[in-house]
Amino acid sequence: MIAHLKKLIKENEKLNKYDIEIEVQANNVIKLTGVVDNWEEVVEFGHLAASLDSVKGVINNIDTAEKKKTTIEAEIVNEKLIKKTDVLIVGAGVTGSAIARELSRYELDIVVIDKNSDLAEGTTKANNGMIHSGYAATPGSLKAELNVKGNAKYDRWAEELNFDLDRTGSLVVGFSEEDKKHIEKYYEKGKKNNVPGIEILSGEEARELEPNLSDKVSSALWTPSAAYVAPYEVTVALAENAVENGVEFKLETKLTAVDNQNGEINKVYTDQGVIECKYLINAAGVYADQVAELAGDRQFSIHPRRGSLIIFDKEKSDVLTRAVGTTPSEHTKGGVAQLTPEGNPLWGPTAVEVAEKNNKAVSQKDIDTIMEKFTSIVDGIDHNDIITIFSGVRAANYKEDFVIEASQKIKGLIQAAAIQSPGLASSPAIAEKVVEILLNEEEKLNLLNKEIRKKDNFKAERNIPKAFHKASYQEKEELFKQNSAYGHLVCRCEKVTEAEIVNAVHSNIAATTMDAVKRRTRAGMGRCQGGFCGPRVIKILARELNKEVTEITKKGRTSNIVKFKIKEIFKKGKA
Repeated sequence: MIAHLKKLIKENEKLNKYDIEIEVQANNVIKLTGVVDNWEEVVEFGHLAASLDSVKGVINNIDTAEKKKTTIEAEIVNEKLIKKTDVLIVGAGVTGSAIARELSRYELDIVVIDKNSDLAEGTTKANNGMIHSGYAATPGSLKAELNVKGNAKYDRWAEELNFDLDRTGSLVVGFSEEDKKHIEKYYEKGKKNNVPGIEILSGEEARELEPNLSDKVSSALWTPSAAYVAPYEVTVALAENAVENGVEFKLETKLTAVDNQNGEINKVYTDQGVIECKYLINAAGVYADQVAELAGDRQFSIHPRRGSLIIFDKEKSDVLTRAVGTTPSEHTKGGVAQLTPEGNPLWGPTAVEVAEKNNKAVSQKDIDTIMEKFTSIVDGIDHNDIITIFSGVRAANYKEDFVIEASQKIKGLIQAAAIQSPGLASSPAIAEKVVEILLNEEEKLNLLNKEIRKKDNFKAERNIPKAFHKASYQEKEELFKQNSAYGHLVCRCEKVTEAEIVNAVHSNIAATTMDAVKRRTRAGMGRCQGGFCGPRVIKILARELNKEVTEITKKGRTSNIVKFKIKEIFKKGKA
């Protein structure tokens, strides 16, 4: 294996100048160590090692000349015992929340921790919400299997958990014979992956589905099973239902160390205190490799891949009715132009390898790339219609496949890692697979020393009030009779009332920040991006949480919005 990899490096004109140390660890995991000039070369070395079929995983510890990697070290900062539980899940994104909800069907004590102040603060909140059909995943991969299975389960999820799912189907369009060759390859992949209804269309047939498509489109791949959701809405729904079924979420709780004496998970140290557990499920997104190392069994590295997206005004909601993308490249499906469930056109994402896991910048190049790509596909939308831009970081590993398995080294450790696209689409199937792994492990290891039984009183449905702007006139009148705060419109763009914001603050996973309120109610997501409603939301949060407005944050910790009260400064004679 080492000889083969060295041969590949020697044949690479860009990489053969470096002296990289190669080590083969247990389970055919390759560890790379050395120094190169830039991050692109770090990533290239990782993919080169992963290209060997016999390699299970790649630990890429190569540094760059200008920047050394941060060493992953355990840190015990608080030894106070705050909880004993059967299962601890690290990560409150869509993967962790889906696992929590699926596990809550059983008689188990379950805790979810996340270092952020709210659900879905990582990769989950910053993807395009696409429920991919499964044409792009490599046949035989875990991605391919779980993508198609997960997609098929979304209708039931949406019905039970009361979130919006728009199953519009998607088109991948081509402009040339070369593009058609790519489309034919993905058609063959889709057939092998059992994607339902997949077919290749002519340009004319594609324009029958999407009249605003460019006349230059000559072919298209059509997959009717594709859909889209608001990923943060799905996560909130999963988590709230999990809480209804007994799961506890501890936010602003960062894992700092893991006690794995005798090769078995015993307890986890956090910045809030110690949690004793028998099973540790690693669903930590871009930080999953660090959690795996702290737990004592790291077999992969996460290389962050940043994706930027653009959201447009709802006034342009008639430009497209379904997702439309271009032919994919090696490591990205190329992004799509689509509609969110609320009717905003959303374009992207891009795919840029970055060294920092928290690098969520958006460059002018990102914006230009997105606009150039999709204005060539559809007409009737331009820069003036943009209301916001943002980016997220995907948790890619070098094998470019999910890592979902029980550790063979540490008893009680289960990995749900490297969950990048199509992770959102796959999440129902990922959750079921993780639960199956845990039940099998318990049958072998008996770590809990009890029988795991299904609950008789599991609540599958999540009942929430209808959003005020979606209610009929009669329903609005009834809501106002029940609570006069429904008559106070706080967010004009999205038609969000004071009652809805108060409900979010007092829900079973409380929205205590501006961003948390936004994710639950859409207050601040409209054309003015909170310019009108922001101060009013701050006042409501302060009132309901019994805090000063200066204590209210955008996203927890030190993100305070109001620095001081001007009236108080004048009273004290400081201005």
